[in-house]
Amino acid sequence: MKIIVDYDLCESNARCMDVAPEIFEVRDDDKLYVLDENPPESARERVLRAIKVCPKHAITLAE
Repeated sequence: MKIIVDYDLCESNARCMDVAPEIFEVRDDDKLYVLDENPPESARERVLRAIKVCPKHAITLAE
């Protein structure tokens, strides 16, 4: 799986980071960084939750 972020939609509100801090990080520059674009299968549930909580629907998952 591969995480894709539409940075034009992303507001860097860190909701995804709250759910999966080992994968998403909002830094002091107020930008979202994906720490692992291809996370292990064991992280799938957390990634799906992060996608669901994103208020701007800026995160998608490609298989």
